[in-house]
Amino acid sequence: MNIEYINPFVEASYEILSEVLQVEIKRGELYLKENVSSIKGVGVIVGLIGEAEGRLILDMNEKTACEIASIMNGEKYTKVDEIVKDTISEVSNMITALSITKLHDKGFNFDLTPPSIISGKEVEVRDKDLETLVVPLILPFGTVEINIAIKEEF
Repeated sequence: MNIEYINPFVEASYEILSEVLQVEIKRGELYLKENVSSIKGVGVIVGLIGEAEGRLILDMNEKTACEIASIMNGEKYTKVDEIVKDTISEVSNMITALSITKLHDKGFNFDLTPPSIISGKEVEVRDKDLETLVVPLILPFGTVEINIAIKEEF
């Protein structure tokens, strides 16, 4: 996996979450997953196509999703409803748009698929032949994991 493709997603996630939430964010230890990603409760999947192909998953538990939506909307949410899902989807749009801009600025050519939000317990995403790099972003109220799986086309 080319680190030149990965850093823009990590940077954009950190920048957008810091800006919209106005909280301190720490980066946790990176780790790899092979083939299967289990969703913690709420996830957004965005496909990547272009010089390489793959996908990005923003993954969090339900409590973290509700806290993010509460901060962004100025209203308290305690369960994942349509407003929480829409808010998390919008955050992912902001992150992926900034990521693609950063990639284009480096001379890379990528496009995105529209985000798909998934929620529930014991949901798995299987990626045949794609290793996933996971970058945890630790917020005061939970963790958002950035799952990046990219395979270069030859």
